[in-house]
Amino acid sequence: MATHERAEGLDFVRTKVAEDTRTGRYDGRVHTRFPPEPNGYLHIGHAKAFNLNFSIAEEFGGLCNLRFDDTNPTAEETEYVESIMEDIHWLGYDWGDRLFYASDYFQQLYDYAVDLIRRGKAYVCDLCPDDIRAYRGTLTEPGKNSPYRDRTIEENLDLFERMRAGEFPDGARTLRAKIDMSSPNINLRDPVIYRIIHAEHHRTGDKWCIYPMYDWAHGLSDSIEGVTHSICSIEFEDHRPLYDWFLDALEVYHPQQIEFARLYVSRLILSKRKLLQVVARGHVDGWDDPRMPTLAGLRRRGYTPESIREFMRRVGVAKTDSEIDVALLEHCVREDLNAQAPRVMAVLNPLRVIIENYPEGQVEEFEAVNNPEDPEAGSRTLPFSRVVYIEREDFEEDPPKKFFRLAPGREVRLKHAYFVRCKSVVKDESTGEILELRCTYDPETKGGDAPDGRRVKGTLHWVSAEHAVDAEVRILDYLLREPDPERDAGAELDDLINPTSRTVLTGCKVEPSLADAPPGGRYQFLRQGYFCADSVDSKPGAPVFNRTVSLRDTWAKIAKAGGR
Repeated sequence: MATHERAEGLDFVRTKVAEDTRTGRYDGRVHTRFPPEPNGYLHIGHAKAFNLNFSIAEEFGGLCNLRFDDTNPTAEETEYVESIMEDIHWLGYDWGDRLFYASDYFQQLYDYAVDLIRRGKAYVCDLCPDDIRAYRGTLTEPGKNSPYRDRTIEENLDLFERMRAGEFPDGARTLRAKIDMSSPNINLRDPVIYRIIHAEHHRTGDKWCIYPMYDWAHGLSDSIEGVTHSICSIEFEDHRPLYDWFLDALEVYHPQQIEFARLYVSRLILSKRKLLQVVARGHVDGWDDPRMPTLAGLRRRGYTPESIREFMRRVGVAKTDSEIDVALLEHCVREDLNAQAPRVMAVLNPLRVIIENYPEGQVEEFEAVNNPEDPEAGSRTLPFSRVVYIEREDFEEDPPKKFFRLAPGREVRLKHAYFVRCKSVVKDESTGEILELRCTYDPETKGGDAPDGRRVKGTLHWVSAEHAVDAEVRILDYLLREPDPERDAGAELDDLINPTSRTVLTGCKVEPSLADAPPGGRYQFLRQGYFCADSVDSKPGAPVFNRTVSLRDTWAKIAKAGGR
């Protein structure tokens, strides 16, 4: 839709934008931006931010920029820039010809700083970082002025120019705004605008050795680009007076900043700093490890862009922080994969079954529907032979009550194929381990139904031993242990990591259609869960699968208990 003529039913951000377009503020324009720092991969919390910015622009017939706020050369890499662009495109958004970098504006930002000095509103300070913190005061005590606060405009201009020329070492001097050291908002107590960093920048090389702070670059970049609504997460609420002060002090075009609640999801680490530690300390194999809550990790795990956008829609936009149960995220991906993922046979812990009365050398093919939820998905054929594999947990020698799978003397259905009955068990004489089962089949039950109407309570998935493909399957759990201590400031990150977040199963047997599963291909393994062919490690003839999510959906129970 091009405009919102009514605000009823909209979240508070859209209500504000709708009111601005109705009243003609900014000439009715809507222009947003997503300004990530390229110092790591995006996680699902960032997806909420760019989903909101791009969606609002789309809904109101406006524009959304992608701007990298690349003001810290010691932490930023081209790899992060590329990954962020890939993630945004993957979720279905595009910035058109509006790709920008804060580094595009380094000269203009410098010129603004010079202007601020000339207006008597900025000064060069020689305090070291520790002293700046000490002079700042606390939430209950005001700060005190820097001894360098009253330098003349001429002296400040000279020192700032020499800072740019590289005359001073890192940390020797900063440029600070001259605001109010007694302000109840600590962000207004003469914040640093520029610091000295002699480091190579991923775009500008060694052209600069002074770099603007985020708060300085952020608002002024919004102004330069003609942004109307600077939509930020809630931690920037206390920074808004500083955002406004910079723009007003320079008397430049003034966008408005609007803050929304951050996304917290139980069991997920949604701090870029902590995720960087997780990667650096080797708890995972990289930013795209499928256990990571990064968009690259979720993509490799098998999550779909549609499921993540639906999750964002259900979470909504609020003003105050709250924690979302991870079960909702899993519910969204289950719902999407249920509609589109082909059903296949995979045996993760195989037990060999010999059907003694099935003709040796005979192979039959049975037709199997690819997805009963999708009439257009078609079907495939499954080979069946005298020896098959079933799940080891689908057999009990001494079954408990209400165990309806295979046991001695018991009959079950092999899905799409025949009824089989267990006649005997073959064990390792020294260990007692079950090596194989000897069974018989009823040829009258071809296709999985008995003409005499008899019923069986158990239906098992299986794979023909002759045609089975060996596969590696990775069962993934959360990186954090329970109970969820992600925001426990006193806990050491290493102590919070779940040591069994990944279990690797080798020797799994999958149906032949999965031999050349394309990287990123998503499937439902019957009775096991949803799985995705690993985009890095899976190879033709040697597939590797990550479990995206189990079949068990706990969200309905949680939602019911919560009255949702």
